[in-house]
Amino acid sequence: MNSMNSSLLSDSTAVAAPPRLSATGQAVAVTWRSRFRGGGVYLYLLPSLAFLALFTYYPMGFSAYLSLFRWNVLNPERIFVGLENYLSLWREPLFWLVLRNNLFYALGTIPTTMALALFLAVLVNKNLGRVRSVYRVALFYPTMVPMVAAAMLWVWIFNPGIGLFNYYTSFLGVPRVEWLYDRHWALPAIIIMSIWKNFGYFMLIYLAALQGVPADLYEAASIEGAGAWRRFWGITFPLLTPASLFVFVVAIISSFQVFDQVFVMTQGGPADQTNVLTFYIYQNAFRFWDIGMGATLTTIFICLLLVLILVVFRYVGRRVYYEAD
Repeated sequence: MNSMNSSLLSDSTAVAAPPRLSATGQAVAVTWRSRFRGGGVYLYLLPSLAFLALFTYYPMGFSAYLSLFRWNVLNPERIFVGLENYLSLWREPLFWLVLRNNLFYALGTIPTTMALALFLAVLVNKNLGRVRSVYRVALFYPTMVPMVAAAMLWVWIFNPGIGLFNYYTSFLGVPRVEWLYDRHWALPAIIIMSIWKNFGYFMLIYLAALQGVPADLYEAASIEGAGAWRRFWGITFPLLTPASLFVFVVAIISSFQVFDQVFVMTQGGPADQTNVLTFYIYQNAFRFWDIGMGATLTTIFICLLLVLILVVFRYVGRRVYYEAD
């Protein structure tokens, strides 16, 4: 009897045991399990992707869609006009003036801010003793000031009657200048203010990059007799090109997003000489309530930025030196 039960138990166990996979089947199963487990990484990206899709890509696409309509808030009916809004801008002299102002602002701020930030980063990176931290905080402080507060401060500095700028330049015999009211000086005044506001942030990026430059390279160059200028161009500058590329891209984007200082300091005047793309978009969309034209300008603004960034990565990115190369 016991032998019969044991034989039945062994038969049932044999039937219940799962079939063994071949080596190929096991490899396929492992591959699919790894893919499934690896796919879990993308689940962590879903919140960010959903945020980008909802608050970045969808507004960009909807703006491009609205640019094909004539739509004023006072007249809620959307009228499809195709590319008429783009053609109207092409024939609008003010649009080209705004583009020229934005280009002049970018050319005035980007190279100067980058050069000043790099110079000060190299300077405060040296062993200055206890005052080094004080210099770093003092130079970075303008970045921490809110843009609106900084703009209001510089409105007072540029005041033609009691402003500090005219007060100190008068000692040099320079005649008083109505900075924010003169059509020739208003945009340079905003450029000066923007350089003061932004150089500290770029200096901090360069300063962080300088911490990664090996000190033995400078020691070897000094032994070979290289001076400070030669060490800068032969060691420091090439190793900072990745940071310079990042700073350049951020500076381009920042130069085309300028709005707060124009809004506070000049309101686009005098005679639209400080009017820039973002302020022009604001005027059309939220002053004139021309949503179609505002969407058209926004679409042009986004496309212009994308083209500029692609050109930078295409022609400047290839000259970036990575130490691992």
